Amino acid sequence: MEVSDGLLLQVNNGEQWCNRWKHPNEDSDRSTSPSVLRCVTSTWKEGLLNRKRPFVGRCCHSCTPQSWERLFNASIPSLGLRNVIYINETHTRQRGWLARRLSYVLFVMERDVNKDMFTRNVVDNVLNNSRVEGAIVEVATDLDAAASQSGQEQKAVSKVKQKARAFLQEMVANISPAFIRLTGWVLLRLFNGFFWSIQIHKGQLEMVKKAATEQNVPMVFLPVHKSHIDYLLITLILFCHNIKAPHIAAGNNLSIPILSTLIRKLGGFFIRRKMEETEDGKKDILYRSLLQAYTEELLRQQQFLEVYLEGTRSRSGKPSTARAGMLSLVVDTLCTGSIPDVLVVPVGISYDRIIEGNYNSEQLGKPKKNESLWGIACGVFRMLRKNYGCVRVDFNQPFSLKEYLDSQRSRHVPPPVSLEHTLMPMIISAQPDAQLFEGQEEEQLNRELPDDILRRQLINNLAKHVLFTANKSSAIMSTHIIACLLLYRHRQGVVLSKLVEDFFNMKEEILSRDFDLGFSGNSEDVVMRALHLLGNCVNVTSSANRNGEFTIAPSQTVPALFELNFYSNGLFHVFISDAIIACSILSLQREMVVESESDNLPGGLNSLPISQERLIRKAAGLSHFLINEVTVAPPCQTIYQVFHDAVTRLIQYGVLYVAEEDQEELSPSPTDEPWPKKFPEPLSWRSDEEDEDSDFGEEQRDRYLKVSVSTEHQEFFVFLQRLVSPVLEAYSGAAIFVHSLSQPMSESDYTGRLFRYLLTRTERGVAAYGESATHYLVKNTVRTFKELGVLKERRENRVTTLQLSSTFLPQANRNKLLQYILGFTLL
Repeated sequence: MEVSDGLLLQVNNGEQWCNRWKHPNEDSDRSTSPSVLRCVTSTWKEGLLNRKRPFVGRCCHSCTPQSWERLFNASIPSLGLRNVIYINETHTRQRGWLARRLSYVLFVMERDVNKDMFTRNVVDNVLNNSRVEGAIVEVATDLDAAASQSGQEQKAVSKVKQKARAFLQEMVANISPAFIRLTGWVLLRLFNGFFWSIQIHKGQLEMVKKAATEQNVPMVFLPVHKSHIDYLLITLILFCHNIKAPHIAAGNNLSIPILSTLIRKLGGFFIRRKMEETEDGKKDILYRSLLQAYTEELLRQQQFLEVYLEGTRSRSGKPSTARAGMLSLVVDTLCTGSIPDVLVVPVGISYDRIIEGNYNSEQLGKPKKNESLWGIACGVFRMLRKNYGCVRVDFNQPFSLKEYLDSQRSRHVPPPVSLEHTLMPMIISAQPDAQLFEGQEEEQLNRELPDDILRRQLINNLAKHVLFTANKSSAIMSTHIIACLLLYRHRQGVVLSKLVEDFFNMKEEILSRDFDLGFSGNSEDVVMRALHLLGNCVNVTSSANRNGEFTIAPSQTVPALFELNFYSNGLFHVFISDAIIACSILSLQREMVVESESDNLPGGLNSLPISQERLIRKAAGLSHFLINEVTVAPPCQTIYQVFHDAVTRLIQYGVLYVAEEDQEELSPSPTDEPWPKKFPEPLSWRSDEEDEDSDFGEEQRDRYLKVSVSTEHQEFFVFLQRLVSPVLEAYSGAAIFVHSLSQPMSESDYTGRLFRYLLTRTERGVAAYGESATHYLVKNTVRTFKELGVLKERRENRVTTLQLSSTFLPQANRNKLLQYILGFTLL
């Protein structure tokens, strides 16, 4: 970061405000700054300045109403925050000078390492499991053609059983209480060196501890995954609160000498990253049966599990798509009756700055480096020389998995609907080329699903729900807000005082939406600290104005834009529904100009009245198109409800207003299909739980909206559109690149060429948003285009090739796809 000595003095002159971070309950800001996000402030928010932090992490009232009432009481939210790594004599049973000097040692020695966290005879019990024995016999029969002959069968079975035992020895954890205590002390000392604080909400931990001690069932922690430190953080926090450490499902990429031994002693067990296939391409039934039996045995012995649904660390700052493989094993164990119930705990984790710093090398297309002991040692050494700010971990309210599954089975679960079936008519007014749908959509949606498809759909919905809940509970950090403001509000630079003002307004807006913050203190101090943490991603220069203020601007280098985008995505989910509405309004305005065949609009685009029904229909289509980028609602909530709330919120802000004078003149276009007929049930108008006389009823009259022309409202409106613009620019670039696919190409080659094309556009200044060329966005565009039916994949000899589908062979249809995407994009 380019910065003058004066600014460094302010950043590093830290005792008074750095100490404030060691005590996160002390908040001092809310008296002198302006009100909530002033560009959209209405009088109804004036009471927000003195509001308390929202309590996040409650379970879903719709899916688990009994769990919602359980474990929670009115005093829980008032327990406040605690910095886990701040230890003094008050946290021990001893007092005096020696206790103060040895507080960390005393604290660790007084922790209760539960004896029941150690498994008993787990290897033998797994090998004697009927499922494993059956798999051993099946594999032995396949391997040895002479297994059916007398005298050979037992030999083949014994050989496969030895192989199974070797698999288990590589997999199982070997928890050591002494090592857990030692690691607890080491981590407390290390984390004090490179984190200012690790904050938890004492009320959330109280619910988890109560569930662990009072309910005699196993517990499964399902965190978001942002850093390798995630594993250690959760184990340390539970250890500090006398909660049994979980067995952690870790990828076998971490199974390296010495490190693997340490991980096993902390509760880690290693699983394959891809466990479905063997080297010859067949399903590895032996390995899967061992993993299923091992998971079942851990749960039967009431051990706690920690599973990362994303499978790998997020390279984008947003949650990756959930992979429900391990979760399906937990559900199957419950459904077989091996255990009475399981408590599920989603966990949100937020960092001011991840210890990896950034994932720029991977986002620039370089292959991921394999983990090694030397690499980890170098990483620890680098960490000791830096400070990574604050961390916030949010444990959600535990909910009953049995209750969730029972509630879902009592509802109608619609079959999964492909992206191609949903959006193809909207984009090119054509049927999918893979299969023609013959107008039997309603029958298909109302039919009962086969048991195996129903099971898969329930597990997928559970994984999506948990990941949505964990992400929603994750606190917004100061670096997230600063990165977002610099990229999408002040991309050309801003004076420090204006940045501080907008920072305060943004944080109050976030609180008003019931998201929590991972910081406290005076806005000026917090902004200075965030700028310091963002380092070379921002440029700070002296301003030429008479006040001599500093000007802050985002660095325009590609790595800096990638890194700022990573942290900005930490609050992407806060504004995504409003942002999709803003982009949908832009698309409708452009469509209406074309329909009117008029180039001269007296009041510009904002003078056009927009049908709310048509707007929500357009927004639902865009949210479905971006399904691999963001989830706007949990599976139990309709998209209509989310976007109706977003429109209502924008009306309350004054960004939109109801065009009363146009209500009588305008009516819906006769070519528009009614909302419930336009989309399948997942995007339908109404929820099954809504009353007939609710505001969502069919008798509700459509209303027409206009966009405010106020400068402040327009600034906020453009800000919302810019949030989604990098994603849309990546997809529009991919739609242009599709024209070059003239013959089948391997997926890896196609992805590499598309990435180089987008990166070249960025480096040459053609792209408006340099962050649109990240490698994760490239992979998502390829995946979306496959699901949409633009690209058809074929797998031969374990190589996936891509080619244009017959629907998109005509250039006219490829142009329609491009125009569909550009319609939402702020140019």
